[in-house]
Parts: sequence; C-alpha cells; structure tokens
Amino acid sequence: MKIGIVSPYAYPRPGGANAHIRETYERLSELGHEVRIITAPWGDDPPARDVIRIGQAIAIPFNGSIGRITLSLRLDWLVNRMLRQQKFDIIHHHEPLVPLLSMQIIDNARCAQVATFHAFGGFSFSYWAGRPIGRHFLRKLDGRVAVSSAARHFVSRYFAGDYQIIPNGVDVAFYAQAKPFPEYRDGKFNILFVGRLEPRKGALYLLRAYARLKVRHPETRLILCNYGPQLGELRRYVRKERLADVLFAGRVSDEDKARFYKTADAFCAPSTGQESFGIVLLEAMAAGLPIVASDIHGYKKVVQRNVSGLLVEPKDPEAIAAALERLISEPELRARLGLAGSKRAPEYDWKPVTNRLVDFYEEAIRRHATARGGPPADPR
Repeated sequence: MKIGIVSPYAYPRPGGANAHIRETYERLSELGHEVRIITAPWGDDPPARDVIRIGQAIAIPFNGSIGRITLSLRLDWLVNRMLRQQKFDIIHHHEPLVPLLSMQIIDNARCAQVATFHAFGGFSFSYWAGRPIGRHFLRKLDGRVAVSSAARHFVSRYFAGDYQIIPNGVDVAFYAQAKPFPEYRDGKFNILFVGRLEPRKGALYLLRAYARLKVRHPETRLILCNYGPQLGELRRYVRKERLADVLFAGRVSDEDKARFYKTADAFCAPSTGQESFGIVLLEAMAAGLPIVASDIHGYKKVVQRNVSGLLVEPKDPEAIAAALERLISEPELRARLGLAGSKRAPEYDWKPVTNRLVDFYEEAIRRHATARGGPPADPR
C-alpha cells in the first residue's frame, strides 16, 4: 500500500503522537509499504526523510500542553497538488480535528481515510462548540482508532461512533538491551522522570517528593529527561531547597533515553491528568523498571496496581515520596514489579501493534470501495 500519515504536531518535533507516527512509519516501511508523513513545519526544523511539508505550524495552548495549527493562504491548492502527486491508497490522520491540515485533506482526498485519537481530558470547549463541524469531517472517515479506552471515552462524548482500540507501542528489545551509563551506577538509587517539563506532567510534585525523600535517603539521585516551560521554575526550586544530586539531562536522543532507563532503579510518572495512555510507562516496563505513577485513568490501564507498579494520588508529593521509599527499602518488591512489567511489555511491542494497524487499513480500504459503489478492493 501507499500510505500517507498526517501529523498536526510539526513532525518530527518530540511528543507522544509524533513518536507513535515515527514508529509506525518505520514498521510499515519494513513491511514493504510506501509511507509518507504529511505535516506542517514549525521553526527551523530540518526536513526529515519521506516527509511532505505543507503550510506553516502555529503554536497554541491546548489540553494543558502546546498544540499547533496549520495555516497557509494556499492550503487548499497545496493539499490538492500533493494528493494528485502522491496517489495514496489510504491516509491515516492523527487527531484529525486539529486545524487545518487534516480537515483540508479529509475534504479533498478520494482514497480511504482513517484517524487515530490520542487526547484525554476533562470538558473540551473546542470539541463541544465544534461538534457540527467535527461531525462533517468524521463522517467522511472509513475508520476510527483510539489509543486507549480513556481516549475513546473522551472523544466519543462529543463524536459518537465506532472506535477500535489500537494502543501505542514500544520497541521492547531497544529498551531491554540498552546499556546503562556507568558514571551514574555509583551506588546511588536513581529515580528517573521522562517527559516534557510542563505542569500536567507533574515534575514539580516529584521534586517536592524528592526533597522529602532525600532527607531520609541521602544516597538517592533524581534524573529528569526533557525540557519545557517549567524548567526555570524547577531549577529555582532545586537552588532554593539546596537539593543535591538532581540531574537535568535535557532533551536526549532515543539511544541515551534508553540508557537512562537502564541506569535508573525506579521510574516515576507523576502526571496530574489528561493522559490517555503514557508511552513512557511502556518504555520503563520494557527496561524492567518498577514504576510509581499517578492513579489516573490513562495510566492505570497500562500499569497494573501493585503488580507492575505503585499508583498514587496525583498532585500528592507525600504519597509519591512514600511509594518511592517503599521501592528503596524493599528490594524484593522492586524486583517483582520490574519483572512483571518486563513480562507485560511485549503485549505492546510495535510488531503486533503494526500488524493490527495493517489489518485495520485493509478493512478500511474495502469499506471505502464498497461505499463508493465499486467492487471490494484488494489492498494487497
């Protein structure tokens, strides 16, 4: 098949949806499919392989994070030219209601089209107010996917329909076989956080928990991978509290991220909410780490309570500190949780996830051909 994957998030910028797109692009290409990623550039990002860039991405606050919309005075012309040139068999949109790139493609493409929904949160005014417009576009799709039951519940509140759950995936071998950084395997208990440094990821609550923990367990270290708008506030807190052994690793490569997972003794995901899944949880499980995570809807479908991790109330530094202290003090618990996570992670390996996605594409192509009055298509 020739497959177009649409990212509204300025691919290849870091982020959960773009990580999902990158992995499915790689796996689909390995299976022999011809894949192109369609996105809008933002800033001075260099071109990436097999990426078609259309319009210009503009950053806006959305769902507690930073979203991007696509603008161009020639968007309709650019989209139609791209569709004529590429002749896709199927187009896969991610978050298709993020303006305006997917909307323009949905209206103009004549091939089969499907969409994946990643978001989760509370009340969405934009979805609520945009229901008439959203329904117009979603009716044109030949299939809908949600990455989790949380994501399905969120989107179906505004746009009822049939959503198949195909989860995010993880390259299990990549994280399981990574080598630790020897300079940080010095006898200290390493606690790892991976995520954008923004309020909804909860890094500040983890820092407050670490301040409590450090008093009772001085041989601990906190490693934070990534950056974001809260970086300055977090650094100020570290200086104010005179916290030792806090490493701000910044944005790291995928290889170094995997090495940090293997360097850590425990992983903490203290997000405050609005998480539909949590790819970082899969990465930690693949690396064999015990997990302390917020007890939120999107996380507890991945981390099994007291089996592969400890779940705590969000925004509660004392609860986070107590759970981490259990892992420090109880090595048998730590080993049991890590082993359970490593056994569960292969369920989410990208190979079976991608195979499910291909099956979904084939069904969507058949459904599209039938709806247009032609014979059922053979996508092979």
